[in-house]
Amino acid sequence: MKKKTAKRAARPSPKSTSVETAPPVSRLRLLSPAALLFASGLAALVYQILWIKQLSLVVGVDVHAVSTAVSAFFAGLALGSHVFGRRADRIARPLRLYALLEVGVALLGVGATLALAHSASLFAQLELRTGPLAWLLPFLLVGAPAFLMGGTLPVLVRSLAPTKDQLGTAGGRLYAANTAGAIAGALLTSFYLIPAFGVIGSSLFAGAINLLAGLAAFLLVQKSQPQAVESDQPPTSSKTLALWLYAVAGGIAIGYEVIWSQAIVQWTSTRTFAFAVVLATYLLGLVLGSAFFARRADRSRDPWSTFGLLIAAAGVTALLALVLSGEWLRDFQGVVGDWVFKMTTVESLARASAFVAAAGWLVLVPTILLGAAFPAALRLIVDPASPGKDTGRIVAYNTVGGIVGTLITGFVIVPWLGVERALALMAVAAAAVGIIAVLRGNGVLAFGRRATLACAAVAVIAALLLPSDHLARLLVKSRGGEVVFHEASSGGTVAVLEQTKGTNRFRRLYISGVSNSGDSMTSQRYMRLQALLPLIIHRGEPKSALVIGLGTGITAGSLLHYPDLEKRVCAELLPAVVRASEEFSGNADVAKDPRIDLRVRDGRRELLRNPESYDLITLEPPPPSAAGVVNLYSSDFYQLAAKRLNPDGLVAQWLPLPTQTNDDSRSLVRSFLDVFPYASVWTTELHEMLLIGSLTPMELDVTRISERFQQPEVATALSEVGIRTPAQLLATWVTDRAGLERYAGDILPTTDDQPRIEYGPWVVPGEFTHSLIALNDEYVPPPLIHADASLLAEIERDREILLRFYEAGIYGYQQDPEKARKALIWVMRRDPDNPYFRWFTGAGPGE
Repeated sequence: MKKKTAKRAARPSPKSTSVETAPPVSRLRLLSPAALLFASGLAALVYQILWIKQLSLVVGVDVHAVSTAVSAFFAGLALGSHVFGRRADRIARPLRLYALLEVGVALLGVGATLALAHSASLFAQLELRTGPLAWLLPFLLVGAPAFLMGGTLPVLVRSLAPTKDQLGTAGGRLYAANTAGAIAGALLTSFYLIPAFGVIGSSLFAGAINLLAGLAAFLLVQKSQPQAVESDQPPTSSKTLALWLYAVAGGIAIGYEVIWSQAIVQWTSTRTFAFAVVLATYLLGLVLGSAFFARRADRSRDPWSTFGLLIAAAGVTALLALVLSGEWLRDFQGVVGDWVFKMTTVESLARASAFVAAAGWLVLVPTILLGAAFPAALRLIVDPASPGKDTGRIVAYNTVGGIVGTLITGFVIVPWLGVERALALMAVAAAAVGIIAVLRGNGVLAFGRRATLACAAVAVIAALLLPSDHLARLLVKSRGGEVVFHEASSGGTVAVLEQTKGTNRFRRLYISGVSNSGDSMTSQRYMRLQALLPLIIHRGEPKSALVIGLGTGITAGSLLHYPDLEKRVCAELLPAVVRASEEFSGNADVAKDPRIDLRVRDGRRELLRNPESYDLITLEPPPPSAAGVVNLYSSDFYQLAAKRLNPDGLVAQWLPLPTQTNDDSRSLVRSFLDVFPYASVWTTELHEMLLIGSLTPMELDVTRISERFQQPEVATALSEVGIRTPAQLLATWVTDRAGLERYAGDILPTTDDQPRIEYGPWVVPGEFTHSLIALNDEYVPPPLIHADASLLAEIERDREILLRFYEAGIYGYQQDPEKARKALIWVMRRDPDNPYFRWFTGAGPGE
């Protein structure tokens, strides 16, 4: 009998109810599992950021595609929480299960990263052959490791075996530790890991963290005592209601995140760093709320009212933060940024601090309340007899709610109602959840009921008072002008503002409050050259062209001025941008012209899926420093584009100078040179240049160039932007491949694995002049064929005028107005009728 008893003590029966009484959940007992979950959360966010980046390469940056693919990650988390939470309650040593989970995450996580790096082409082919079944590939790659990640929190909650009065404390603090690790992962990945080690190297770092956590858990298992194995208890009606309410709360919380991601860009930036800072602030609120309220949740006499008040208050504070936002917030950001810069003299830290100021106002208070709701939900739902299973259910329901909230908010509510009304609806929904919860309570916390009803009333009033164009009004106040187009969409709110600078009037395109392009003279000049210059210098007879990025439509519209083209294609990501393009001048009404095949899809995916080839592929996407846009500036992309070129075909890449440092511009040039053996660079405007590359030698045949230039439509389109002769066109030449090699030097290229430009340092206004001067210093005369002495002299004269004009611009950035004025006078005396130069003097045509 003694042997049998000893054996049962070592291996408890699934039906036994006690083996070892767990000690109280003290801070010391919480330390080890909290540290493990911190590491787990850190690694999980590293993977999540990497996979979102890689999924944009595999399925495209289209918001529907990425959201669908990312849903696989959250679906894996939800399923893993449910499955492993139940499993944890049935084993005596849950730490051993946790250790196995971490080892599994390391293997599958790194494996998924490696597989995603090589699956873009495979996915494109599968999608063509199998349709929707192809989505099983990214779902399995991302969902499998996420499935294991989902089990970590419920398993460790089970390992503590908390009593009824310890559930909020134990679960809330473990959740806070896990989320704190996520903050570290979000910041570390964007600010250090990817810039230093690239995508694959960052995944190896995360895998190492998982393995260390697993090893630590195995060591802790040796010191732990076996725990009681509890029988499965069916959920009560009270638990079921709480689970469903928390699921709805999860949908609302992620709905906030979707809305905030669009609204907050107006005060931050499209840079990856800005998104990382905002995400970290969002997660910080969850940490503070769950950590602060963890012990208080166990003391609540009416947990239903407490839970309801927290959810309702989160909704109303999120809405009020937007209602009360105004110009003061931008001023406050400036004060914070200036103070941090004076203290540190680090520009990137000052910018990040300004972003934190905006995120703190809009995001922090609601997320603190949402974080506090987690231990409150634990108190309502988790039974001490089944802590793993119930915690798993909470996480699973909340995550599934988040998936539904993402899809409905992003693809239905925001496009239908707009950002402002969507946030108002979220606040009212949160108030409704709160009211249902407090009515279910025992009424002990009378204050909670009154406060929840008050939150509901404030939410309804604020929702009614909030103007549907609140963000548009703020945009006008900060940027000037008047709104002529405004449309909310899942990919961002698209607006067109008519603005004035001096005597010049023009329109600009804003996406989520960030300027993308416009139809000013400067924009029209470089965009028309973006399309027409490579067509004019093409050594063959170009018949087909692809433009990636519609924007204002000026680049794509310029293709209509070239009569010999038989196929004109444009790939644009956002349908709202296509509609907004009708508001711009100078684009030949491209959106309505049947000669242009407008395809609303991601440009990189267009090349992956479609085997069509072109004589010209020209790119005018957002700046390369914007999050995700590096996909169109990497060596990997250029290799893909090169495969879609006809013999003698050209790739023309827009090279904006002010959006990145000189070293980052050098990296972009190196990426281009690594693919195209024949390359040149041209200056299309003071702030813009144009890289042209080919797999075969490029010829500058003056006879052919002159004939193409003199076609009436071509000549008119270029003369309107100050290019009135072939000589003025050829005067924009800067240098050949040898000069670009000297400029790029030994800098490393931008690749899919090393997306350097996306993580480059902040750029100080006017810093682009270093790139402008450095590239022009590499000038060599263009290798012209059939050029006579008079043409060469004319080109030299026009180049001198252009460089002197650029000199005036450089003096302007150097705060030397007198030298800028003298240089501009010199230019205007030599070319007084040039519309491009006259734009800067404020003189209209014929003045």
